[in-house]
Parts: sequence; C-alpha cells; structure tokens
Amino acid sequence: MASYPKSLVLLPLTLYEFKGKWELASENSGISAMHIILFPNTNKAIMLDAVSLGPSNVRLPVGIYRLNPGAWQKYVDYRALAVEYDAESAAIRPLKILTDTWSSSGGLSANGTIVISGGWSSRGRSVRYLSGCYHACYWKEHHWELSAKRWFSTQHILPDGSFIVVGGRREFSYEYILKEGKRIIYDLPILNETTNPSENNLYPFVFLSTDGNLFIFANDRSILLNPETNEILHVFPILRGGSRNYPASATSALLPIKLQDPNSNAIRAEVLICGGAKPEAGVLAGKGEFMNALQDCGRIEITNKSATWQREMMPSPRVMGEMLLLPTGDVLIINGAKKGTAGWNFATDPNTTPVLYEPDDPINERFSELTPTSKPRMCHSTSVVLPDGKILVAGSNPHSRYNLTSGSKYPTELRIEKFYPPYFDESFASYRPSIVSKFKGKMLKYGQNFVIQFKLDELEVSLNDLKVTMYAPPFTTHGVSMGQRLLVPATKELIDVGSGIFQVSVMAPPTAKIAPPSFYLLFVVYRQVPSPGTWVQIG
Repeated sequence: MASYPKSLVLLPLTLYEFKGKWELASENSGISAMHIILFPNTNKAIMLDAVSLGPSNVRLPVGIYRLNPGAWQKYVDYRALAVEYDAESAAIRPLKILTDTWSSSGGLSANGTIVISGGWSSRGRSVRYLSGCYHACYWKEHHWELSAKRWFSTQHILPDGSFIVVGGRREFSYEYILKEGKRIIYDLPILNETTNPSENNLYPFVFLSTDGNLFIFANDRSILLNPETNEILHVFPILRGGSRNYPASATSALLPIKLQDPNSNAIRAEVLICGGAKPEAGVLAGKGEFMNALQDCGRIEITNKSATWQREMMPSPRVMGEMLLLPTGDVLIINGAKKGTAGWNFATDPNTTPVLYEPDDPINERFSELTPTSKPRMCHSTSVVLPDGKILVAGSNPHSRYNLTSGSKYPTELRIEKFYPPYFDESFASYRPSIVSKFKGKMLKYGQNFVIQFKLDELEVSLNDLKVTMYAPPFTTHGVSMGQRLLVPATKELIDVGSGIFQVSVMAPPTAKIAPPSFYLLFVVYRQVPSPGTWVQIG
C-alpha cells in the first residue's frame, strides 16, 4: 500500500484508493519518441526517432532539409526525426539532426549539454551535442568520435564529468567520451560470454555506485568495474530465471541513495531489476510464438561484495517496461508487454497497468497496481518524470516503418499522455509544498550546507515529516533509463520564517562519486507529497 500523509490515517479508506489518473496531453507529437530526455532549466523534453523508420508526421521548417547520408542513393528529406516538446503547452518544435540515432545512447553532461552517442550503420561512431534551444536548436555532430560502432549500447556519466559507453551490437567492449582525449577500446569479456542466439545482452544496465565503481549487468550476470584502472573488482552471483537485457528487455534502476551519513564509504547502493524474457523468447517471437514475459525481480546491494539477489514478484509479467524513480523515493514501472520480446512485431498483450514499488516496505508489500491506460506502449515507447512530478509517456512503434493506420493491431503511437501518480490525489493538495528559493545561476558545492525556503499550508511542520530529494533525469530508450539517480540528502534545522514560509538546511552530496556533476531536479517532500521540482546544478 502506498505511503500517504500521516494525518490522513483517520480519514475514510477511499482516500487511500486513489491509483493515479491519465491525461491526453497531445494528439500528435510529430514523431514516435524512441528516445527522450529533459532539457535542463526548462519544462521541455527532447524526443528523437530513427531516420530509417520514417517518414515522420512533422516537417522541418521551410527551407531546411536533411540529406540522408546513409542511403545507397542520397535523397533530400524534409521530415524531422527529432523534436523539442513543451510539456506545458504541448507545442513541438522540429529539430534538424543529420546522423541516425536509431538505438543510440545518451545523457546529460556536467554543463547541461545533451550528449548522444552511437546509432545505426555508418553513423554508429557518431557523437552529437545539443547545448541550447532558446532561439534555435543546433546539434553539433561528430561522425568519428567513437572508436567502435555503438548500436544498442549504454552510456553513463562518470564523477569527472566524462561518459563511458558500454557494449553495442557485436561490440564486446567499452570506451570513454570526453576523457583526456583518449580513444581506446577496452575489452569487456562479460558481454561476449553472455550473448546467445537472441543476444539478450544489448543495452546492458550500467550504474555508478557510491564508491565510484560501475555496476554492469548483461543478460543474467554482473560485475563491478573500476573506471579509473579498468579493473574488474568483483563478479556478482547470477540472477537466474531468464534473460534481462535487449531484446529480453527487463527494466532496472539504482534505488534511492540515502545520504544521512556524511561518510561516503558507508553509503549503500542497491539495484533493482524486474521482468525480462526467457532466453529463447526472441527466436520464438520471430516465428510468431509469444512466450510469457518474466514476472520476477532481483534486488541486490552492490556495495556489499557478499550480497546475493533478493527475489520478488511483480503483480504481472512485463517486458519492455520503463522504471522511473519518483520524487518521493518510490519506483514506478510503466509501459511494456506481457508476452514476447522487444523488436518489430515481436510482442503482444500490452501491459497497460503501471506498478508502484515502495523499496522501504516489507518484501511482500512493496508492489501495488495503479490505474491502467487505454493506449498500448510497447517497443520504442518512453517515459520521463517531469519537473512538476507528473510522468510524460510517449512513443511506441513496433513496426519497421511508421504505421499510422487504424487497421494495424498496434499502430505507431504519436499521442502523448501524462500520468498523475497517487501523490496527486486532490485530498493531498494542502500537503503539497512549493519551493520559493531561486537556484538558477548558482552552483551547489559538494559537502556544503545550503538552505531551501518553501511554502506550505500548515501551521506546524516537523522535520520528521520532511525530506529533500535530488533527481538526475535520465536519457530513456528501450526500457533503459541511463544516468537516472535519486539522492536523499541529510536535512536539519527546520525554521518557520513566517507567512507560511519554512526554511530547511540541507547538506549537499559529499562527492562527485555520489552525485556526478550535472543538473538535478530538487524536490521538497512533505508526508510523501512532493513539491514541484526546481533545477539545481552541482559541480
């Protein structure tokens, strides 16, 4: 059962039964959002799709076109395969991008630049940069920045602000972007050892642990890698039961990191992996036989070398879902299917029911089902947490080309929805804080105290009922939320400054290993009801 404001425990049970709601935000996003990422200091999302899957439903501005560089015969294309989407007005702005980002990887850099690596065919070695969209959006595209073609690889920011890119189709290795100008390929045997006829080890799960090492998971196995020495430090137990990476496509997250203890060596880190498919499911789906997806989850403490996987069961099977960290510290699992795998027409029986996972509850009480949507979101669907705490849900094109006909079983989806998690229950409105402090243009420093002023319609507020969270928004694609991170910093000295304004002192994360330099959404959470987020930068 979800955690609700403590003062509501004596109110009617119906107040506990709000399971969220859905809203149609836009009838036409122009493109099917295979990739999505928030642009910092805005309420806007950048969405991208593959060049080869079009034509999309939105044109580039008059006089602008792209010359398809990957076709046997070059041709002029006036359709956009990237847009900027305004989450408030639903306005879209088409963006010109030349190289094909099909099944690429990405993230947000230390200075707020969107960095996208890899992609399809001859542009698999490309890296693209987008650093401003205030008047015009221009991508800087470098065609040969990577040492190997990275298609279906995973990207993650490191404590020094550089990026690691792991794996890719038939690339059993990793390399770094923006790290001392080096272009070196490092072998990663676990990728070669875990591939099978369906592959099932693409888009590996990569998380930066609190000690600065990288947890890398492929298919059913995982390691801890030191990105400074490139040494494999530990091999974790096998997560049995099936395959977990593309196209088996489980979903995963690094659970919220609690920073009450300022000693960074004592800070625990846990990973949750849910769903997936049997190893043979991809081969069978290609023959039209759709196996049930996996229903189990594995959870492990990656900072404990003697840890083993703790097993749990979701309410229903799921493949191709997304896992998002909510401002409250709970986890939302959304989108996907109950049968089959990722791939074109390789899945059926959409799983339209989101699930809430509460990591601090007893093991048999952590899952609860929420309000379902009426729109299937399977292969190439995406979702992202917005600054106001709502969930933006987009995409789904399970076909080799755009198929917008109503006669298709699962048409290409251009509609955008918003999902309101349970903390948007109207009965909780008086418990919703609003941050009044202004952080734009200011830089938080590691280990230093800073203060947040917020407004709340309460006469008395206890520090025990309050927490602050810092959220690093991910680059989301194919069920993988790259770079996603939620921190719960230590709070102290809550002061009532009058007129409904309160002030809380917060200790910033101690090191870049805990919070890589970049932009985060800052939330004040009162009795499990979060404020709208405000952007902060740490470095």
